[in-house]
Amino acid sequence: MKRRNVYIGMALIAIATAAVFTFIFLNQTKAVDTGLVNVLNPNGAPKYNHQLTGDFDKPLDKPMDVAATNSFTYVTDTNNKRVLTFDVGGNLLFSFGEDGSDKGKFKFPYGIAVDDKGRVFVADLYNGNISIFDEKGKFIDYFAPQASKDKKVSAPAAIRVIDKKVYVTDIKANKAFVFDMRGKLLLEIGKPGSKDGEFNAPNGITADDEGKIYVVDTGNQRVQVFDKTGKFLKIINGTANGKGESILVNPRGIDIDSRGIMYVVSNLTHVVYGFDKDGKKIFEFGGMGEQNGQFYLPNGLFIDKEDNVFITDTVNIRVQVFN
Repeated sequence: MKRRNVYIGMALIAIATAAVFTFIFLNQTKAVDTGLVNVLNPNGAPKYNHQLTGDFDKPLDKPMDVAATNSFTYVTDTNNKRVLTFDVGGNLLFSFGEDGSDKGKFKFPYGIAVDDKGRVFVADLYNGNISIFDEKGKFIDYFAPQASKDKKVSAPAAIRVIDKKVYVTDIKANKAFVFDMRGKLLLEIGKPGSKDGEFNAPNGITADDEGKIYVVDTGNQRVQVFDKTGKFLKIINGTANGKGESILVNPRGIDIDSRGIMYVVSNLTHVVYGFDKDGKKIFEFGGMGEQNGQFYLPNGLFIDKEDNVFITDTVNIRVQVFN
């Protein structure tokens, strides 16, 4: 109950401008209780399967993001400043990382991704860098260290590795970046603002099989879509052409399943929406609560090759898995 009160207190700060991005991104505004939206799988929405919580000695505390392979599931255990690693059965195997700013340490481990070699990329929001570990949690190197040194990437949040490219959002710079696997900057998208192609504390990021880039523009309550060259294409927010009032409230995680359905976390309404390729909402699931299939300020979202959907349920200190 004490932990719940702390998070509720954090949730009372209003969404503002990029100048106060930490309020938008880390403290959340007042949560909205929408009740249990769906557990019956309408229109292809996934069903709850199981959850990951850690164990008695290593429970999760503010899990922010998740990534999974055929062998492991990695979760940024943010308040504990580490990553927890689970097997495919949901058993806790090991953790890596600790408080600090040296190699292999974290101040605010946030986004997490895994490449096709099993290397784990962790974006540290407060240290302003991205660390690379092997699949067992051994530190290898920093990713794109020059970008961090030059402060081009100063507050990395979400990260994805897709088709040998690394996609990163930076909530302080209000930009999205695309790198090659060696850390060479290929593309820089956006600037502060609310117009097309501009961002206010961007969060989740992903790309589809055509190379289109999807960026969750958290402070502007929308998803923006760009082509592979960074050209703005459209806005998705649950309304026609993205021109109406958004159904997304403080949106966070995003990913796309094998059917081409885009999933987006609406953090403050505790709901996950599914959109088709045209941006039309086709389902929603979740709702505020502690039951299986409900959320309390969900954040990160990842979909594996089998279309299992992993969602970090931040205040409920767990990761829920749907399929």
